[in-house]
Amino acid sequence: MEEAPFWETKSLAQMTKREFERVCDGCGRCCLSKIEDADTGIVHYTDVACKLLDTESCRCRDYGHRRRRVPDCMKITPRTAKTWTWLPPTCAYRLLAEGRPLYWWHPLVSGDPDTVHAAGVSVRGRTAGSEEDFSDDEMAHRLVMWPRQLPPGARGRKPPRKISSVISGRAVRRRESR
Repeated sequence: MEEAPFWETKSLAQMTKREFERVCDGCGRCCLSKIEDADTGIVHYTDVACKLLDTESCRCRDYGHRRRRVPDCMKITPRTAKTWTWLPPTCAYRLLAEGRPLYWWHPLVSGDPDTVHAAGVSVRGRTAGSEEDFSDDEMAHRLVMWPRQLPPGARGRKPPRKISSVISGRAVRRRESR
């Protein structure tokens, strides 16, 4: 009998540091600049990336030092995963904190770090640039809704046929090129 994966048997608080870091799906949505409405407290996403976000890989360019270089970078913890309502609905930390399963495209489930991009969940190709490229006034005009939405191809426990064949084809090409 195969043992269940750690994310299905442990709470976020029970995970090792390495396991907790692996929960990140690499979508980059949490690394988009956000604007909080002072009157309502509602957090709005922009299509503007943090200056440290590599928008191709959707990973931080200086993860180990990010909070020194970007003082308002917020560290996700088991507690904040439960309380930060601005986390995208696709966020694995949020899903697990709410007792929900990971989607098929999550690299821990699929075994492939590219499925987050193939499913249209990541910020790859969707950002207008770095926060260094925009003034605060300009950013206020860059509000977007898509980070709060689940792309149609990302729904469910299995990839749609179209995405499944693309993923299968890529895996076949990788094996053949060896």
